[in-house]
Amino acid sequence: MAGTFNVRGAPIGWSAIAVALLASMGGFLFGYDTGQISGIQEMADFISRFGTEPPDGSVAGATMSFNKWLIGLIVSMLSIGTAIGALLGAILADKLGRRYAMFLEVLVFDIGVIIQVTAFQAWSNKFRYMANSIALGIPFATILGVGILFCPESPRWLVANGRNDQAYRSVATVRGAKREDSNPWVEAEYSELVSNYEQDIKLGAGSWVECFKKPNRVLYRTMLGIALQAGQQLTGANYFFYFGATIFSSVDLQDSFVTQIILGAVNFACTFLGLYILERFGRRMPLVLGAAWMVIWLLVFGLAGTLGGTPDGTVTNRGIGILLIVSACMFILGYASTWAPGIWLFCGESFSRRTRAKQASIATLSNWIWNFLIAYFSRPIADSIHFEYGFVFAGANFLNMLIAFFFVYESADLTLEGIDQLYSEPNLKAWHSGKWVPEGYANRDAIKKSEKEDDDVAHIPDDRKDGAWKAKPDPVTGEERDTVRKHPETKVETV
Repeated sequence: MAGTFNVRGAPIGWSAIAVALLASMGGFLFGYDTGQISGIQEMADFISRFGTEPPDGSVAGATMSFNKWLIGLIVSMLSIGTAIGALLGAILADKLGRRYAMFLEVLVFDIGVIIQVTAFQAWSNKFRYMANSIALGIPFATILGVGILFCPESPRWLVANGRNDQAYRSVATVRGAKREDSNPWVEAEYSELVSNYEQDIKLGAGSWVECFKKPNRVLYRTMLGIALQAGQQLTGANYFFYFGATIFSSVDLQDSFVTQIILGAVNFACTFLGLYILERFGRRMPLVLGAAWMVIWLLVFGLAGTLGGTPDGTVTNRGIGILLIVSACMFILGYASTWAPGIWLFCGESFSRRTRAKQASIATLSNWIWNFLIAYFSRPIADSIHFEYGFVFAGANFLNMLIAFFFVYESADLTLEGIDQLYSEPNLKAWHSGKWVPEGYANRDAIKKSEKEDDDVAHIPDDRKDGAWKAKPDPVTGEERDTVRKHPETKVETV
C-alpha cells in the first residue's frame, strides 16, 4: 500500500506515526514541566523575589531563602494538580472524545503558563517573576493541541457512541488504507474492536465494591496495584527529579543544573531500554532485579555523601561529587528501565476485566498521594539527614524487591482472559507463575507462536491484485482461509 510501512508484518500508516509523535510530545511536556521546579527553586532571582525569610530566620537585610516546608508545598502542588487533572481528564475524554478533550486540556495548560510568566503581583507587591524557560512549554503544547485535531479519533470511543462508520474510517486511516478498500487488516481489527466492545457491554461494569472482593484474587490485585504504585514513588526517583539541582548544589561543582540535565537525559534514554527489557524478559523479574539494582546504587549514593561530606551536608571533594553523580545516574538507569514503565504496564494488564478501570484508578490515586508526600516531605527530611536520605529509599527498594518477588504474577504473553485465569488458580504461587499457561498450550512461547501464526494466516496479505487481497494458505491443511469480515453496518447498542 502506498504511504504505509510494516511493523512486525503489520501495515502502519503515517497518521499512526503522527499520533505517536504527538503523544510523545505530551510526555515531553509532563517531564519538562515536572523537571523545571528542581532548577527554578535554586535560581537566585526566584529566591530573592519569593524567599520568605533570611537564612538564619532573624538577620535583617540578609539574602532571603525559603522555609523548607513552604518549598515542599510549592513542589508538591504539581501532584495535587495532576491528580485533579487525571480525574477530570478521564471524564472529559469519555464525554467529548479523546481529541477535543486533549485540545481543551492543552488550552488550560497554555493559560496556566501565561499566568505564570506574566503575573506581577499577589499577596505582596514584590510577587514578580518571568521565566522564559517556562514559556517554552507554550509552543510545544500548542502543536500538540492543534495537531491532535487532525488525527483520527479513538475507534473504540466512536463505537461506544454509535458512530461505527467513523470508527471504521479511523481504523483504516491508522492502517494507511482507504475507506473503500477491502483490507483484511482493517476488517479484522474493526470486527475485533466491535466484538470486544459488545462483550464488555454484556459483562457490564463492575462496582467499586467489587474491587475489594476476594474471588479470583480481585482484592489481591487491587491491593497489589496500590502497593506497587506507592512503591514506584518510594523508589526515590522523584527525590532526584524534584530536588536534583538542590542535591548537587551542595557538591563542589560549577553548575549543578548541568547535573539535572544529565539525570533527565539518562531517564529519557533508558525508557527505551525498559521497553525492550519488559518485552524480552517479562514483567516480574525486571521488577525484582530493578529494585535490587536501585538498592545497590542508593547505598553507594548514601555512603559517598555521608562519609565524604561535612555534617551540614556539603561535599567539597570533587571525586566524591563525581561518585554521587554516577551513582544517581546508575540509579536512574535501573528505575527508567524497570519500575518506571513496568508498574504502569502491570496496571494495564493485571486487573480483572470487569473492574479494570476502577482498579487502575485506585492504584493511580495511590501513586499521586505518595508523589505528593515525597515532594512535600523530602526537602525537610533532606535538610535534616542530608545524603543519608538515600538509605531510606534503599530500604524502600528492598521492600519493593520482596513485594515483586513474592506477590507479582507473570502476565507476559497472556490475554486479559488468560490473566484472569492465572490469578484464579488457588494454589499457584507468584514465583511459579511464569510457567503457568492456559489449557492447550505447552508454554508461553507456544502462545506467542500461535498468535504469530494467526496473524500470518488471517491478516497478512502477500499480494494485491485488482483491489482484492490474497490470503496465505493454512500451514496445516494447505487451504486458503478467508478471514475478511466486512464491517457491520448495524449499530452497537450503547449504555
